[in-house]
Amino acid sequence: MGVAEDIRKNFNLFVDGKGFAGKTDEYNPPELTLQTEEYRAGGMDAPIDITTGMKKLVADFTLNSHSKDVLSLFGIKEGSKTQFTVREAMESFDGTVTAVVHNMTGKIVKISSGAAKAGELPKDKYELSLTYYKKTIGGTVVHEIDVENMVRIINGNDVLADIRSALGM
Repeated sequence: MGVAEDIRKNFNLFVDGKGFAGKTDEYNPPELTLQTEEYRAGGMDAPIDITTGMKKLVADFTLNSHSKDVLSLFGIKEGSKTQFTVREAMESFDGTVTAVVHNMTGKIVKISSGAAKAGELPKDKYELSLTYYKKTIGGTVVHEIDVENMVRIINGNDVLADIRSALGM
């Protein structure tokens, strides 16, 4: 039995390839939520949930500086996309360090600058709407979701491959 496994030690944010080490306070990855509908037919004692897809992928991060480069990515032309990468280092009590990488593609849909106070760092919060998300832990892809190409890979298994094939995609 391991003690204190995979403790997040630190993280770094990259927006369109530019690193923000020392300038970001927080990152919230997208919540992966299945969209379901309840189904019950004759001969069933209770309803079951039928998966009909996924809910929208949203994420956010906070910078403690007013970055002209990031601020200028808000409201970009429809069809344009921005690359976001978050790299984490997790360490276990036995000294093992594991890299976690979040690769995202999407757009900034909201900027909240918060209140201006003398002597305090700015806190610009950016909300993202994503079309692509991939989470890799220790070199292994755990989740890869490509909304536009109807790909949902979970631990190496593309759960939508048969549906894409049936649709001729």
